Amino acid sequence: MRAIQVREFGGPEVLVVRETADPVAGPGQVVVAMVAADVIYLDTLLRAGWGGEYFPLELPYIPGGGGAGRVLSVGAGVDTGLVGRHVLARGVGGYAERMVAEAEELVEVPEGVASPEAAALLHDGVTAQMLLAEGEPQRGEWVLVAAAAGGAGSLLVQLAKEAGARVIGAARGERKLSLARELGAEVTVDYAEPGWRERVVEATGGAGVDLAYDGAGGALGREVFDTVRKGGRFITYGSGGGALADIDPDQARQRDVTAVNALEAGSPDDETVRGLLAEALRRVAEGTLRPTIGTTYPLAGAARAHEALADRTTVGKSLLLI
Repeated sequence: MRAIQVREFGGPEVLVVRETADPVAGPGQVVVAMVAADVIYLDTLLRAGWGGEYFPLELPYIPGGGGAGRVLSVGAGVDTGLVGRHVLARGVGGYAERMVAEAEELVEVPEGVASPEAAALLHDGVTAQMLLAEGEPQRGEWVLVAAAAGGAGSLLVQLAKEAGARVIGAARGERKLSLARELGAEVTVDYAEPGWRERVVEATGGAGVDLAYDGAGGALGREVFDTVRKGGRFITYGSGGGALADIDPDQARQRDVTAVNALEAGSPDDETVRGLLAEALRRVAEGTLRPTIGTTYPLAGAARAHEALADRTTVGKSLLLI
C-alpha cells in the first residue's frame, strides 16, 4: 500500500509517500480501507520531534490518528459482518491507504454522513463536546471562542449557540471571521489587531465574557484569559507552537475566575470517546452540527497540509483524501 512515512524528525519535507507492506489484522482487530484521514496540529508537532515524553514514536513511523473508511478485513475473534461497514476508526498510521484499528473502538457512520464529514469529527468532535460539558454555557451568557475558525473552535461556536449563549468568535483575518459569523457568532474580533480584548469586553457591556474557550494557547491564550469577567470561567485547550496558556493561579483566584486546562486530565477513556463520537455523528446526520472542512489534500499533499497548519492559514478542518 501507499503511506506517508517519516524516517527522521524535521519539517514538512520529511512527509514522503512510500510503498509499505499491507497491514494485517490481529486478534480483535480490523483493517480499514481509508477514505479520509484526519490531520491535526498535533501531527505537525510530533513530526518535528516535539512531545516524545508524551507520545513516544519509533522511526520510521506513519503519522495520523485515524479517519473514516470501510472495513476491509477482520482478525480472529471479530464478527465478519463488519466487512464493508462504513466506520470511523482511531488508530496509529492514518496517513495511509489502509490502517489497523481495534474492532471494539470502531464507531459506525450513520447513513447520509460522508467519510470526510466523519473524519473531521475524529478528534475535534470529541474535543468540542468535552469542552461544552466542561464549560456548560448557559442561555444568555457571553461566550468567547478563540480560534473560532479551527476544527474544534468552529464546532464550539455552533454548540454554544445551540445552548443559547451569545457567542463572540475570535480569529485572525476576515476569511476566518466570516466563517465564525456564518456558524452563529454574534460578534467577531480579529486578534491580530491592537485593542481586540477591549472590543470583546465592550461587546459584553463592559463586564467581560462569562466563559472563554482558548483554542490558541501561549501568549494569545493569556490575553483571552484577560477578557473573562470576575467570577467567570476560562478553559484552555490550545497549544500554539507547542505552548499552553500559562495562567497565574494567584491572578485567577484574585479575580475568582475558574481556570481549567482541559488537556491536563489526559485523554478520556475509550468508552467515553466512542460515545462522544457517536453523539457528534448523530448531530451531523440530523443537521444540527456541521463540520467545516476547509481544505482537502491527496495523500501526497500531506506536507502541504502541515505547512498550512503551521502557517495558521487553515480554515476549519484539513483532511487527506485517500
